[in-house]
Amino acid sequence: MEIRESKSGSLVILELHGRLDGSTSGTLEKYFLELLNKGEKYFVFDFEQLDYISSAGLRILLLAAKKTKGTGGKIALSSLKEHVKEVFDIAGFTAIFTICSTCADAVALLNQ
Repeated sequence: MEIRESKSGSLVILELHGRLDGSTSGTLEKYFLELLNKGEKYFVFDFEQLDYISSAGLRILLLAAKKTKGTGGKIALSSLKEHVKEVFDIAGFTAIFTICSTCADAVALLNQ
């Protein structure tokens, strides 16, 4: 998995490329926690290039949501492919996360 980071105002946009699974979830966890420790509080996870997510990937996103909420921040997810969205639906995560159809929509929503 590759992580590409960009900024839009106070938002950090994390583009995830490839697979988010047991072998790559630790990389995302470390990357995210470093950003949180630097004081970042607003995140968009752009899944446009994410091909697969496992339960280990879902666990990291849940951790990110809990940690971000604890700082008064917010998370939005964007551009979920249909088969990735199905995993979120089955796990009940669509009720937990704000999910937008595009990264631009997620950025606009969190910048309100």
